[in-house]
Amino acid sequence: MLFLAITLLFGCNSLHQKQQPVKIIFDTDMGSDCDDAGALALLHVYADRGKAEILSCNYSSGKICYGVGIIDAINTYFGRPDIPVGADYETDIGDPKDKMRAEWLLGNFDFGNDIVKNSDATEQTKLNREILLRQKNNSVTYLTVGHTNGLYELLVSEPDEISPLSGKELIHKKVKCWVAMGGLEANNQDCIYTKDWNFFRNGTAPSTAFLVKNFPKPFYIVATGSDIFTGKSLLETPENNIIRKAYETWLENTTNQTLSDQRPSWDLIGVYYAVIGLGEYLQREEPGYLDFDTGKGAIWIRGKNEKQHHFILTKKEKKKDFEAYLNEMIATQPSEKIK
Repeated sequence: MLFLAITLLFGCNSLHQKQQPVKIIFDTDMGSDCDDAGALALLHVYADRGKAEILSCNYSSGKICYGVGIIDAINTYFGRPDIPVGADYETDIGDPKDKMRAEWLLGNFDFGNDIVKNSDATEQTKLNREILLRQKNNSVTYLTVGHTNGLYELLVSEPDEISPLSGKELIHKKVKCWVAMGGLEANNQDCIYTKDWNFFRNGTAPSTAFLVKNFPKPFYIVATGSDIFTGKSLLETPENNIIRKAYETWLENTTNQTLSDQRPSWDLIGVYYAVIGLGEYLQREEPGYLDFDTGKGAIWIRGKNEKQHHFILTKKEKKKDFEAYLNEMIATQPSEKIK
């Protein structure tokens, strides 16, 4: 019982201490922004170095169906074309604009990907249930850097031919923790609710509210990255690098900028925490819990409580060092595997 209590207390960080590869389900809204591409690149670099194992990738966005093809193209570029990819078959959730011009990228460049649109991938809840069923107990980190509906659909799923367990039972048995990029500015001193992209926009607020209240394992909210810029290092990579193409196209199409202008590193930091933990760049906010309202947004309520919520921020004095680290990592090419 003492061992179990210690394991639950430290959540994801116990994996980091043992230096074992962190088993990751990566859930993204690839295409809404280019930092999703940087995040997946970073995750692959960690996998190359034996720090992470990418169990599957999930594209929980249905309105624009081509982001899933970019996911498969990135996996292929990094030499892992067989990573299972899931997608949302419904069309009511997601960014309505193809900001990355994913359809154009996939139609004009040969990235070697087999998956192009959502219907080419496995349905997201089916894949999530299949992946979890095969894992050891308390071993999986579910990492969300986009919409929350994919994890919500898993949590509320019923027993089926894949498993006699409900989604909540599968999560309680197999998942170690949930790491989510979101809740930006929710820890403000003025007690103001905030509405960020991942937790609130594009129809995700009801899913987020349910998860915040009902997710049965530790929940780590990575709410940082707005002032940590990355992307310029991709100028030193091959022109056919899918990460470079994704950044270039998103920046040009959405903000009329270039790689030199860079982009905030929200999702990259989500990956960093999921794999490395606090490391030398991050810190944990004082104890509390996330209060989420579908109308008002999110706020971090300080004070001890029984919820397993944790709020993660960047150390202010480490911002520039963190930028340099992340830039170096996302420019690492598949042939540069350093063990």
